[in-house]
Amino acid sequence: RIGKNCNIGEQVFIENKVSIGNGCTIKNGIAVWDLVTLEEDVFVGPYAVFTNHFKPRAFIKKGSSVWRPTLIKKGATIGANATIICGITVGKYAMVGAGAVVTKDVPDHTLVLGNPAKIVYKICYCGEELVNGYCAECKKHLAENRIAA
Repeated sequence: RIGKNCNIGEQVFIENKVSIGNGCTIKNGIAVWDLVTLEEDVFVGPYAVFTNHFKPRAFIKKGSSVWRPTLIKKGATIGANATIICGITVGKYAMVGAGAVVTKDVPDHTLVLGNPAKIVYKICYCGEELVNGYCAECKKHLAENRIAA
């Protein structure tokens, strides 16, 4: 399923058991494998990587029974060249920095960076850092961000 008003770049492969919500942007060179779900308004930067098998071996054929679902929630951003290990949930309006390797769930409104990805700070709906739950850029409090989400 591919929603309305999506922007899908060149060299993007979308497998069969995938759900892509309305308004998503999937940049160039990405494979969206079975059991990956992108909710509405998700941004996936160029050459990001999704997996669906945790311990693949070419010489052991286990089939789809071992695949793990991946969920990228509404408004989340996956940076260029980031890797999302299967079975992960990236929360609403969370942001995964470029090149990060996500091995654990990412909470809502959180920026993660590095390998393995670690929480840096809470972020606003607009993507800016929240200080004491407040965004200096759009003048909103985290509680308001949740309502907007």
